[in-house]
Parts: sequence; C-alpha cells; structure tokens
Amino acid sequence: MRLDKFLCDCGVGTRSRLKKDIRSGLVTVNGVLTTQADRQIDEINDRICYNGRPCSYEKYIYYLMYKPTGVVSATEDKREKTVLDLMGDDARDDLFPVGRLDKDAEGLMLITNDGALAHELLSPAKHVEKEYECRLAYPLTDEQKARLEQGVDIGEKEPTRPAGVRRAGDRTIRLTITEGKFHQVKRMLSAVGNEVIYLKRVRMGGLVLDEGLAKGSYRRLTEREMERIRV
Repeated sequence: MRLDKFLCDCGVGTRSRLKKDIRSGLVTVNGVLTTQADRQIDEINDRICYNGRPCSYEKYIYYLMYKPTGVVSATEDKREKTVLDLMGDDARDDLFPVGRLDKDAEGLMLITNDGALAHELLSPAKHVEKEYECRLAYPLTDEQKARLEQGVDIGEKEPTRPAGVRRAGDRTIRLTITEGKFHQVKRMLSAVGNEVIYLKRVRMGGLVLDEGLAKGSYRRLTEREMERIRV
C-alpha cells in the first residue's frame, strides 16, 4: 500500500495534505525518515509514525454524510456526481454508500467499507427502520394515513409492510418504513393519492442525521453512534 494512502486510511488527514507533510519530513517508516509519499509499505508489519505518533491501520471505516440533492448514491457514475465524489481525497477505494437515496432527495447517508454491517442494515429480514421527512403536495387525510399504516399496493408481488406515520405540519409527515424498495416512499404516497415534493432521510436504525452538518459534508461516526447502529 502507498504510504500516503495508508496514513489517509488511518484518519491522519487528506491525501493532498499528507503528501506535503511527508515531503516536509513528518513521517518515519520503521524509525527511518522518508519523504516519498508513493513509497510502498506493509500496512500490517511496518511501523509508521506521523509527527512522532505511531499510526495503526483501520480495517473498517464509517462516515455519516448529509447527502445533498443532485448527487447519486453510487461509488461511480459517468454522468452524475456521486456521494464519493464529495469526499475528495478521503474517498478510500473500498468505500460505498449503504443503501440508496434518490438523486432529488437529501439527508442521512452512511458510507463505509464494512460489507457485513451493510448487509445487516439492508437485509429485509432485519426490518431496520428508515425514517423520512416528507413534504407533500396535499395535506395527508386520515384515510391516507390509515392506508399507509396498513401497507399499500405499489405494484409489487406483496403490499408494503405497515409504515409508521406522524404528522409534522400541514403538509409534512414523518414516515418510517422497514423496507428499501425502489422509490418506495414516493410510490407509497402516490398509491394513496398524494405526492412527495421534498424528501429527507433523517434516521436509519439507531443512526440519526446530524443536522449540524452542512449539506454535502461528512464526518466519522462517534463511538456512541457505532454502538447504536449495530443491529
């Protein structure tokens, strides 16, 4: 592995900053100063120190992102900007977004390289809750609310699972589902005769969107968040 990538994966800094720091003499490999950012190292056996502090490789990494609209939930796309494009030098080659969030939707996005955790969160058998703030074209009627809470036909083999519905304003609701079908929230509201005009994911399981994050920004998960997201 390249030295600068190793340090980036350790969470020391961005690749661009680390290249400068390595050239400035802040990094040693097995006690010997090096100024080559592209030097190949053994991430398991070599002893790497940054500014005098030993660095250990992180096998798994977890980011909470406030996904903005206009960005697709993919690792790469030839036409559209992806959530990984927003991460610049922090985008490890093995990172991926957990689940989908429509291009015109915003909100919570978990980005990781932990495939086992992603499977647990997305597995239909686990029934992990995903909560959305939905702004509707029309006020939600009692009949529409009851139908959503019972499960609705969106053109699949089976109706959707019952949803949790809470009114949050004249035309705003909080909708909680335990599935992840394609465009599910929009299709559910359409099936009961309404329309979603704004969609934001605010929660996935025990992980809640950090409203303090600017749209398009991201941060590492805290230890407490890591405990909450385990299912």
